[in-house]
Amino acid sequence: MSEGQKDTIKTRALSIAFIVLALAIFKPFGLEAWQWMGLAHLLAIFLLGIVSCMLTEGILKYIVRKPRSLECGVDYIIRRNLWFQLINTPLVSLLICLYRHFVMSDLVPGNVLSWSNYFETLLIIAFGSFAIGLYWRFKFRSRYLTAELEETRLLNEQLQRLQQETEQRALAAARSAQVHELSEAPQQPISENQLPSVVTLAGTTSETVMVRIADLLYIEAVGNYVKIYHLHEGAVQSSMLRATSKQMEDDLRAYPMIVRCHRAFLVNLQQVEEIVSRSGAMQLLIKHSHDFLPVSRSNMTQVKEAIKQLQ
Repeated sequence: MSEGQKDTIKTRALSIAFIVLALAIFKPFGLEAWQWMGLAHLLAIFLLGIVSCMLTEGILKYIVRKPRSLECGVDYIIRRNLWFQLINTPLVSLLICLYRHFVMSDLVPGNVLSWSNYFETLLIIAFGSFAIGLYWRFKFRSRYLTAELEETRLLNEQLQRLQQETEQRALAAARSAQVHELSEAPQQPISENQLPSVVTLAGTTSETVMVRIADLLYIEAVGNYVKIYHLHEGAVQSSMLRATSKQMEDDLRAYPMIVRCHRAFLVNLQQVEEIVSRSGAMQLLIKHSHDFLPVSRSNMTQVKEAIKQLQ
């Protein structure tokens, strides 16, 4: 069992225990009539809550298609927890009503299966779920944001190492070229695996844009066109092509430093100055232009893996 699963079980168990404690204090459903036997009924209600949580987790994962994941961001976790409450609260209320009808109706004849009893139970459980939900929302949001800031710091360190290594390789290649030129030694043939440093990007028309990969900042999709931001003589310049970002992504697939960070953006990771985390959302600060590019949740994992694999 993973740490995430253990954490989920612990969270659900504590939530149910909180609600059972509230039931023990206020004694609804005629619990005061059972005296010491009421403790056994509270234990049974606790177990029913565990069963209900397990059923709800299965519904979320296989039917609603919302698996538990910390990679999708704090907003996803909050939305998933809301879905959990919307499904689990009516379900556990139904289970408790059935338990009241079949087990607790001996001393309390009013514990029969009826709409009035169901709505009474639903109101009590909903109030308890709302109270405990506020607590967990605050606690997990703080915990997740702390973990996210730490991950962002580590990614920035990896990004800086990547860019330093790239600059060192470029400097070493330039020095090697100078040595060959001075010694008039024949140049070594280019390896088949060596990628060209200059690419020509073409659209659906006859227009093309020639750009050095090292100077490419990012590509933005604008309607039926793409806007290519790159350096030209030290200044940021943009060029328009009638094409799709998917076409540009296919043309640049051989370059692992060019990745999709958003539905509308392709970015050159070597031109990212800093990764910024703001309220659960990741953004990329681009060098020279100082633009912030959003990182969508569907592309967040891809960007992180690209930074790690380029090391």
